[in-house]
Amino acid sequence: MCRIIREIRKEEIPLLEDFLYEAIYIPQGMEAPPRSILQDEALQVYIKDFGQSPDDKCLVAEVNGTVVGAVWTRIMHDYGHVNDETPSLAIALYADYRGKGIGTEMMKSMLEWLRRCGYKQVSLSVQKENRAVRMYQRVGFEIVLDRDEEYLMICRIV
Repeated sequence: MCRIIREIRKEEIPLLEDFLYEAIYIPQGMEAPPRSILQDEALQVYIKDFGQSPDDKCLVAEVNGTVVGAVWTRIMHDYGHVNDETPSLAIALYADYRGKGIGTEMMKSMLEWLRRCGYKQVSLSVQKENRAVRMYQRVGFEIVLDRDEEYLMICRIV
């Protein structure tokens, strides 16, 4: 399996809609929401006009020439918002590519890129039951706020 982590190309930005849908945590035994949920304003903040701000950063995982995952950040008022200097992060992989270390590789690459760009930290929000919590902790994220069903996590990158 030949895989690379690279910056997203302009013509690939529409793929973020697919990855945003893939990023929605679906608890065991629950049905996936309809794709129309992506039109919700709370979710649109992750992808609308992506690439038009210098704070918009995105890396993709490409396996055998196909984009199979994305990790992206932007300064936005989302579930993981901390302040206007801290980008919020989103990450997703297609189901067949999860559990193979690709997400961890994408995260490490993104954290290094953000560090080189001068960001001091990055944040995210994750459902407590999501097994990705452990991966986030392994790459350096810490829980800074325990909400009812989710954690607010921050990774300091200076």
